[in-house]
Parts: sequence; C-alpha cells; structure tokens
Amino acid sequence: MSLQALLFDVDGTIADTEALGHRPAYNRAFRELGLSFRWGPKLYRKLLKQPGGRERLKYFFLKYHPPLGEHEEEAKAGIDAWVARVHELKSHYFHRYMRRGRVPLRPGVARLMREAREAGLHLAIVTNASRKTLEPVLKYSLGPEMMAEVEVIASGEEVKNKKPSPDIYLLAAQRLGLKPEECVALEDSEMGLEAASAAGVRAVVTVNSDTIEQDFTEASLVVSGLGEPGAPTRVLKGQLSGYGWVTIDALKLLCEAPKSADPESLVA
Repeated sequence: MSLQALLFDVDGTIADTEALGHRPAYNRAFRELGLSFRWGPKLYRKLLKQPGGRERLKYFFLKYHPPLGEHEEEAKAGIDAWVARVHELKSHYFHRYMRRGRVPLRPGVARLMREAREAGLHLAIVTNASRKTLEPVLKYSLGPEMMAEVEVIASGEEVKNKKPSPDIYLLAAQRLGLKPEECVALEDSEMGLEAASAAGVRAVVTVNSDTIEQDFTEASLVVSGLGEPGAPTRVLKGQLSGYGWVTIDALKLLCEAPKSADPESLVA
C-alpha cells in the first residue's frame, strides 16, 4: 500500500502538553481547591496509563485515597461529580497555559505537516482528548494556518472505547476514505502504539520524558523526535539512513514495506 495520510496523536506527540500543560494544570487545580497533594513526574507517568484526564483523576482518588479535607464528604457522595469538578478547574488552567504560549510544538511537527501537504498527503488528528480539551492545543500550538490543512479530527468522546482500543484510528481512516494500511500514525506512547497496531496502522513513535521507558516492540520506527535540519533526531529503533530527521520519503517506505519485514530494515 502507498502512503496516503499521516495521523497525528496530540498530547506528547504534537507538543509536550503533559509535562508543560496538563500536569502543572492539575497541580494548580489541587492547590486552588486547598488540597495538600501534588502529582510529581514519577506518579504522573503511572497515571498516563489511564486513557484520559477524568479516568486519571478517578483512578488516583480511588487507588491512593489522598486527603481531601473539607471536600471528603463531597467526593464520597459522588466521585464522578467530584472528578468532573476538579477536571473542569484543571481545564481552565490548562487553557490559560496554552494561551500564554507555554507549550510550543515539538521540533519537526510543523515541518512534517507542511511536507505532507506538499506531497499531497492527508492530515488527521487522532486523540483520546475531548474536543473541549483539544481546542486550546489546536488554537495556540498548531494555529489556524496549520489547522486549515487538517482534514479530520477524531476525538475521544466520539468512540465507545478510547486508545488502546483501535476504534479511534478506524474512525479516522473511515472519515478519510482510506484503508488503515494507507496511513502512518505518529504517536508517543505505548497506549497509542497499541491502538494504531490493532487498527492495522503502522506507527512511528516519538518518545518523550514520560514515555521513553515504555514498550515499543510493535513500532516500525522509534525516534527521540521528528527532528529538523540542523537539529537531527536520535533513532532508537529502525533506521533513517541518509537523513537525520523523519521525512515523507522515509514514511512512504514504512507504509510500503511488508509487515513481516525486519524492523531494522523498514526505513532505508
């Protein structure tokens, strides 16, 4: 199959929103509510195994039983309502951080999107995030000019099962009118890789500080980032012979290679 589309995950892939936006926003919300606990990087990496923000909050409250002080009875009376309240406040601060430009695009994202459109490829956003959570990232990190090139957005509230289920990737391919084999996913996490693989979409993983130790055995290519001319990426699995950054030609070879091929030979 020839490559027809790039499907971009958002959090951690397009921008380091988890480390620079979401985790600080959660902690700001906890502080605003008078709660004594904070989410550090090590704990947050564990919480990222949950498929979304509300799921992370609920899992944390039920598993770790943090001291809620004056909010204890409110949470016990309805954990889902309490989680929704905390998440709403967190979203307010996340939007503020995005608006202030604290979360730029990861290197290579704008370049690869531009090169994809110049090559006649389709672009899609495929994320577990809700459209409400996604909106500030699209508005302030990607911006209106780049968003005008994105044809499809598939978000978490549109499917019955979020990543690691394949549902959201299948939905994106369907909306583009393409087969999964004609797409390449750009992901940063084991959860996203599992979703793409289950949907039959080849995946390139661009790791970050929250995901670098996860299992990416099923990935066709694993890199430290997409890279730029003058700022090359580091290849952790696979090859980028002749280039120091991820190119459209390299992704085309990924899409065309037999799935049984040795991962080390997928990108020549």
